[in-house]
Amino acid sequence: MQDKVVAVVPAAGSGRRMGAQRAKQFLDLGGMPLLSRTCALLEQVPQVHQVVVVAPPGQERELRETCLAPFCLPKLALVASGGRERQDSVMAGARAAAGLGAKWVLVHDAVRPLAEPAIFARVLAAAKDCGAAVAAMPCIDTVKQADPELRVRATLDRSQLWLVQTPQGFSLELLLEAQDQARARGLLATDEAGLIEAMGREVRLVMGSRDNIKITTPEDLALARRLIGEPRTRTGQGLDAHRLVPGRPLILGGVRLEYELGLLGHSDADVLTHAVMDALLAAAGLGDIGRLFPDSDAAFKDADSLELLARVRQSLAREGWRAVQVSVTLMAQRPKIAPHAPAMALNLARVLGIAASEVNVAATTSEGLGFPGRGEGMAALALATIARLEPQTG
Repeated sequence: MQDKVVAVVPAAGSGRRMGAQRAKQFLDLGGMPLLSRTCALLEQVPQVHQVVVVAPPGQERELRETCLAPFCLPKLALVASGGRERQDSVMAGARAAAGLGAKWVLVHDAVRPLAEPAIFARVLAAAKDCGAAVAAMPCIDTVKQADPELRVRATLDRSQLWLVQTPQGFSLELLLEAQDQARARGLLATDEAGLIEAMGREVRLVMGSRDNIKITTPEDLALARRLIGEPRTRTGQGLDAHRLVPGRPLILGGVRLEYELGLLGHSDADVLTHAVMDALLAAAGLGDIGRLFPDSDAAFKDADSLELLARVRQSLAREGWRAVQVSVTLMAQRPKIAPHAPAMALNLARVLGIAASEVNVAATTSEGLGFPGRGEGMAALALATIARLEPQTG
């Protein structure tokens, strides 16, 4: 293919400004990692024939298994290993594109998943005309130049200022030459167009889009979620059951009840708390407690389920969620649960960091039906609502 176009997606950054425990390209936007959504966008760009993703060194397999393999991405050609700087990663991607026989490359940030397909067409057309083109938006705000102490030194003429985005399109031959010259001169630029400019070659500006935001901070991610209309809350369901046996304590919602039988399990078998944990994990799409706390792990032998609930809360927070409301119903013939329900609700609320009024604990005897009715065991059904954590500012 003489005019082959390959999109290079640098996804090797650490995302320090996001402040998350995972690199930002792995963070969820509308049920998909940011990188996955960006790659899915490139599937809709007819001018792009193949895609090269550049991964953080050592994380190639994780990126492929988490962000790429679960989704239909037929244009994905390969995953290259990135470098310390963005410039190194794009260079790796450009060389991979050369190996695929590309003549033109479109470099697009992994964390710009809201670009319109038409922008890629405009950038590519301009690049084919002059060799290099970038998406950009005219600056509409007044721009001040300041010193390190934030004292204003000058007001710049915004009529000539543009805010650069991606995609950025290049003749692959020109980009490789610019990268080689930059390496020889020790030049480091914040975007690929800067390397072309350093050669004294023309770079064309092409109108981008206000929605084509780069998701760098928690505030950016919150804005992107609003732009795609992502729901702010989710609801999950959890169900758990345990057998009643002699010689075990009966613990429900962190409250120890006086009873001749207790629940059998690897941990303290707190069936009520287990159902709540499963409901929270289901709402966040994080599996179940068997995955987080397997009964094959000796570390969880006789574990306090409220402590496990605290760890579930931490897991949700890492994914940007918090619990806002929990309702759980226990199915048990005996003993009486109603006198202890307020204490159980208070325990759950304390661990989850919500008001006790947002936790409802109820019980039913099941009218003597089934294993709960026969006193052979207990079961619990829980519903949990979670909401997005607000970004931390300041």
